Amino acid sequence: MTDDLLERPPVHALLADGVTVCIRPALPDDHGRLRGFYEEMSPENLRLRFFGAGRRSAAPAADRACAPARPGHRALLAERDGRVIGLAEYDTGGEKDAAAEISVAVADGLHHRGVGTLLIEHLVSAARAEGVTVFTADALSENHAVLRLFADLGLRVDRRFEGPEVRCTIHLDQDDTYLSAVEARGRAADVASLVPLLRPSAVAVVGAGRTPGSVGRAVLHHLRTGGFTRRLFAVNPGVTSVLGVPSHPSVAALPRTPDLVIVAVPAAGVPAVAEECGRAGVRALVVVTAGLDHLQARALLTACRTYGMRLVGPNCLGVSHTDPELNLDATFAAGHPRAGTAGVAVQSGGVGIALLDGLSRMGIGVSSFVSLGDKYDVSGNDMLQWWESDGRTGLALLHLESFGNPRAFSRTARRVSRRIPVLTVDAGRTDAGRKAAASHTAAAATPTMTRRALFTQAGITATRSVGELLETAALFHSQPLPEGSRVAVVTNAGGAGVLTADACAEAGLVLPPFTPATVDELLAVLPDGAAAGNPVDATAAVSEGQLTECVDRLTRCSGIDAVLVALVPTAVAAATGDDLVRAVTTAPARRARPVIAVRLDQDRSVRLLPTEDAGTVPSYADPHAAARALAHAAARAAWLARPAGTVPDLGDIESERARTVVEEYLAAHPDGGWLDPRTCADLLACYTVPQIPWAWAQTEDEAVLAADRLRGFDGRVVMKAHWPGLLHKTQQHAVHLDLRGDSQVRAAFRDLGTRFAGLMTGVVMQPLAARGTELFAGVVQDEVFGPLVLFGLGGTATEVLADHAARLAPLTDRDVHELITSPRCAPLLLGANGHTPVDLEGLEQLLLRLSRMAADLPQLAEADFNPVLAAPGGVTVLDARVRLLPRRPQDPYLRRLR
Repeated sequence: MTDDLLERPPVHALLADGVTVCIRPALPDDHGRLRGFYEEMSPENLRLRFFGAGRRSAAPAADRACAPARPGHRALLAERDGRVIGLAEYDTGGEKDAAAEISVAVADGLHHRGVGTLLIEHLVSAARAEGVTVFTADALSENHAVLRLFADLGLRVDRRFEGPEVRCTIHLDQDDTYLSAVEARGRAADVASLVPLLRPSAVAVVGAGRTPGSVGRAVLHHLRTGGFTRRLFAVNPGVTSVLGVPSHPSVAALPRTPDLVIVAVPAAGVPAVAEECGRAGVRALVVVTAGLDHLQARALLTACRTYGMRLVGPNCLGVSHTDPELNLDATFAAGHPRAGTAGVAVQSGGVGIALLDGLSRMGIGVSSFVSLGDKYDVSGNDMLQWWESDGRTGLALLHLESFGNPRAFSRTARRVSRRIPVLTVDAGRTDAGRKAAASHTAAAATPTMTRRALFTQAGITATRSVGELLETAALFHSQPLPEGSRVAVVTNAGGAGVLTADACAEAGLVLPPFTPATVDELLAVLPDGAAAGNPVDATAAVSEGQLTECVDRLTRCSGIDAVLVALVPTAVAAATGDDLVRAVTTAPARRARPVIAVRLDQDRSVRLLPTEDAGTVPSYADPHAAARALAHAAARAAWLARPAGTVPDLGDIESERARTVVEEYLAAHPDGGWLDPRTCADLLACYTVPQIPWAWAQTEDEAVLAADRLRGFDGRVVMKAHWPGLLHKTQQHAVHLDLRGDSQVRAAFRDLGTRFAGLMTGVVMQPLAARGTELFAGVVQDEVFGPLVLFGLGGTATEVLADHAARLAPLTDRDVHELITSPRCAPLLLGANGHTPVDLEGLEQLLLRLSRMAADLPQLAEADFNPVLAAPGGVTVLDARVRLLPRRPQDPYLRRLR
């Protein structure tokens, strides 16, 4: 066991009922507390744990748990309010590659709250990091609680009955079944922990003063005027009431303990208020105060973790929950949000105000709103799980400037997006440091590409602005999703139709031609002079009834997925009293496909027009806005129609040998670095990555002998210089191609040796590769997002052409398909213009193995395969570079608070 594993800091996590506990290693100083933990157990609990009711087992059990750290042993305890409430251990007996014996114990009165399960999950994570793959445990057959605990973990469990005992073997494979089980437990605990925040039975505002402009007073005013239906208090030692709300000198002096406290005091006073709230038993804090320094921030979070309070903020706008049975509006926004179906979570208060206003104005309204602020605790991941479970939220809107745990967020978002639309603003970030990145992979892996990979895989609709977010939300809220991207445009003015058609094409939508039968149907209902192409020019003479019939027929057309109606006001319609907008809103119930209006004279960018059946139709002032929203809807429909994808099982993988290769290299190079050719080839061989034959030569004679062994299909070879740190060989002119015969090999070696004297440590000899398409595949380990796999056109121009796609590892079969088909070069691979397709299965396998290598090895900072030669007969890596860094394994799916 490494020192890092032994010295992992304490973490906090949630029990099934939302209560916060601390999970940490048992230390020698815990001996007395652990002995007391066992001695306080009931005889029955002791009997089930030790197979006997005597208390003599307490001291040896405490001795074992608190013994000095040693490889193969791990003891974790759970604490609540300074009291030990659970202990779990594993022990391999010091034998390498042995199964680990585990035990778990939970204090009396705390069973069935998830203490044991949480401890075992953390034990599983620690064991995996140490290379343990199997747990074993003995239990009495009547100990139904612990047997159920093992069975419900989501891991494969084998049982063998031996008299009154059961021998359980638990296999620690981290597959989707286990991750889904962990997610389900985490979701239930998370939602339970948010109830005091979003459904409080009593609220207090600390810092609500008499000054009209104070933030605390504004929040209290919103709570009171918003009609909050539960108990409301102010905390201000100088007054007895504020805005008619009873005020008390301290939180401890309140007549009852509030579930939620809004903190609006100067930064210096925030830690003391948080400590007081924790001591009083408050369950949630919303800190609107900004400007906390590092020490104040740490003290605030420490108080929240110590006393088990969930925290929103600091530096936030507040929270709101519009359930009419509650009417919680603890914000200082300009007005109260309208009750509705959109869940909103933002980091920026200004963005939050804009979204609340826009959603309320359109009539979509808000189910719940959380301004995350500096996001010390409650995050977008928490809110997605709340909205998934609350029964009120129909779409989720996010504005996140950072991701605490993107891989956990991605799994949550993938699941939630299958049920409700999840929309966000992709406020692209730049990173000047990326411009100086060493490898092709690192240069291509921009922050924007990484975020987009996350959004694409998770099914999140990413827009470019707050305005576009609201425009898209209007369509998602009001219309069914289109089955595809085929659009019919109808207009009463030819110019408006052209603008709308152009906007659709620019958004990636398709305007297909109508069949002759459809053209005849349309002309039969439209006025003389109408043109039934696509777009349909109904002319200014069209009546309300004619336009209605035209739209109805188009929504029934099998070759159309959506209808976009572009209208301009005309004197003809005004004279006849026709309201052409009613053609869009009259008969939505019999229209199975989405219908969208564009009104060039509209005073707002987007409105929701009421329909006869109490529904709505979105109306846009700009055809580009309508087309963008429709394109997002088509993309979501396509994502939902695709299978979720699974991470395939790969054969011929030697993960343990790969870890040994990495450990040995880092032992010799503590700061990490680029692997030499031999070590790089050894590592790739662990994952059966197809490499072109090669040989290492340090002298001219060795190069000649290697060339004789490696002669290519036409007798030619390639020589590549090598020295530590060399990355771009072509740019350094460190490659000789088309070498024939011994004399050319000797001349090439002497040339490289002369030009790179003092640097070159040897050369790599390879046969000249056959013809094929040069591709690029790589992975970069992002410190926040995890491993990002990139793929695209390769060769020396890979960065210039920038024809790449990216997905976050681990890749599913669906991710790999999209990686291969997304770049512009995809037709070359699929057999365009009558050419034979390349070995697509081999290409998929290469990317899956690259993904697996990155997922297995957190020390893998970068891997760069360029070029990868793809041909109908196979896929081969011609040049590979791998960089390692000393990094500790992280479990992104382990349940813990930020």
